Amino acid sequence: MTNKQRTDLIERHIREHKYADLHSLASLYSGSLSTVRRALDSLEARGLIRRHHGGASLIETDALAQESDFVGRIQRQADQKYAIAALIAEQVQPGTTVMLDGGTTTYAVARLLAEKHVRVITNSLPIASLFGEVGNAETIVTGGSILGRLATLVGPQCEASIEQVHADVAILGGTGITERGVWNNNALAISAQRKMINAADRAIFALDATKFGRKSLSLAVPFGPKISIVTETRPAPVVVEAIVAAGSKLMLAGK
Repeated sequence: MTNKQRTDLIERHIREHKYADLHSLASLYSGSLSTVRRALDSLEARGLIRRHHGGASLIETDALAQESDFVGRIQRQADQKYAIAALIAEQVQPGTTVMLDGGTTTYAVARLLAEKHVRVITNSLPIASLFGEVGNAETIVTGGSILGRLATLVGPQCEASIEQVHADVAILGGTGITERGVWNNNALAISAQRKMINAADRAIFALDATKFGRKSLSLAVPFGPKISIVTETRPAPVVVEAIVAAGSKLMLAGK
């Protein structure tokens, strides 16, 4: 197989699947990691994909796709996400079993946990790829169907696999937070999150200030004693009061 043929096949694969990791591409198209990286460099130079740690994602041209694009969203509120992620990572000790859902802030947490010897359970393909490349953490990936550009696994197979495991802590994201609790915008993702919360001793939601006051499709979870909220800015008083009244914990990064 020539380099051009391999690059064309990799381009076709990413166009079809929206996301691919280095190891999968190397296995599928009989190339070394360095060969696959060069192919991805070529596709990125042509403006077709966006490289990121452990793989690449298709660059979409329509505005709605860009809004939902996982890799693009990682760059938004980057400093705030890092501060939140750092505070959460500090609380995770080596040997901990951590459950991580799909999302850009949870991905930021995963990057900081990659150097720790933890056991990871995730339904996020980018997070699974990250830990697979680092190679110093046992990683369990749920089954399920891939949810769009977030490359998150959802559905009955995903939920059934979560029900079979236990975690010390679940680290989750959301699209909004109000005095009622944490919101999310996809019913399948919400269902998976609820299973994760049930399977863990405690749950931490990583939410930057852009999520304050926002409602989405459904309330993912109300506040309760098992829930902690980590953010970088104090929410509105009505939200703080609701968190405290329900027995949840509020932690402010950088404070």
